[in-house]
Amino acid sequence: MQKSVAIIGGGPAGLMAAEIISARGARVDVYDSMPSVGRKFLMAGKSGLNITHSDSFEVFVSRYGKRRSNIEPLLKVFGSDQLREWVHGLGIQTFIGTSGRVFPMGMKASPLLRAWLGRLTDSGITFHLRHKLTGMRPDKSLQFETPNGDVTVNADAIVLALGGGSWRRLGSDGAWAEWLKQAGVGIEALRPSNCGFDVAWSEHFREKYEGHPIKSVVLSFGEFRGQGEFIVTKEGVEGGLIYTASALMRDEIDAHGKAVMTLDLKPDRALEWLVDKLSRPRGKRSLASYLEKSLGIHSVKAGLLREFVSKEDFTNAERLAGFIKALPVPLIAPRPLDEAISSAGGVTFESLDENLMLKNMPGVFCAGEMLDWEAPTGGYLLTACFSSGVAAGNGVLKYLGSTVFNRKTQTSATNTSTSSVQVSRIDTDGKNKNR
Repeated sequence: MQKSVAIIGGGPAGLMAAEIISARGARVDVYDSMPSVGRKFLMAGKSGLNITHSDSFEVFVSRYGKRRSNIEPLLKVFGSDQLREWVHGLGIQTFIGTSGRVFPMGMKASPLLRAWLGRLTDSGITFHLRHKLTGMRPDKSLQFETPNGDVTVNADAIVLALGGGSWRRLGSDGAWAEWLKQAGVGIEALRPSNCGFDVAWSEHFREKYEGHPIKSVVLSFGEFRGQGEFIVTKEGVEGGLIYTASALMRDEIDAHGKAVMTLDLKPDRALEWLVDKLSRPRGKRSLASYLEKSLGIHSVKAGLLREFVSKEDFTNAERLAGFIKALPVPLIAPRPLDEAISSAGGVTFESLDENLMLKNMPGVFCAGEMLDWEAPTGGYLLTACFSSGVAAGNGVLKYLGSTVFNRKTQTSATNTSTSSVQVSRIDTDGKNKNR
């Protein structure tokens, strides 16, 4: 008898789980609350789809912080190399950028998603759109709200891949957290990750520099030190360099009510060089003109100094040089969860077994961003989502066992350790060799 599997959520984790399971002959139905699947995936690739990163494995797994021990086993099965091979199997080549980030040729997400959805549809997977999951009954029947009224769905196994709590407009609203918590599942509160922060800008600075990039600076916070750029916003700061340190700064604010990041505005110059330059006679030039002509500090960087350095310190060469090398910028609060690129918190790994099945709900698996982990941008987020989808798909196959499928050509589903490899062996014409 062919068993049925319901996948809730049409993002990378849910679709990958669907592909793994369908390849072994189960009937797979994918449900998504939006009019189309993969909306956040497409948004992530709007300015260039950073699919993964070329870091060594040891460096790669270090990006997952306190949840490294939970994510590392998943990446050992389906990590960066396997993900790139899988993308190539869809007929799309990848390349490594100068930063080590990996992109598909053409940079866009839409060709990849189209090719993937075509293959999934050809495999017999059925998609049910505008189906918003509202809860699960004790018998594990699923309750959906649809344009045509409420619907109840029963399945032999379920994969929840409902996303985190950021970008509500794309379907990730975190509404699942409350009813799963009521069902006895361990849930860490959802918090913004890879987020911007509020800064108490003066009205003058805000009006003059909103939207300006601050380039080639070093941000230090605790043990973190990173070089890059970020953007001044009306409310504060956001951008790549801020996102990289955002988890540490958010946790500091949560613990102590505030955080102060330190900026080196001239990372290519030593303190002594700056002191020497600032100690020389300026002649008739103003300090602003001298900073620009002699030190290359002007526009928004000069504005930052004016914002946080007193008039007295501005006239002291040693003090001003010290602030150029280590300017403290107080952060008030992280920006709201719905504005964040991703979210921290979610279903705790302690609530799951090694196959990502809920311990108190046999047959129900979780994957993707709804799990309690976080990582910086740079391809680490997407890789872990794909990887957890593979793990949940393999977990479903193991749970259902070897006698549940009716396709005579399929191999035993109990041999689930190879299914992730099978999915990566795909001809460039879009057909799975193992199917």
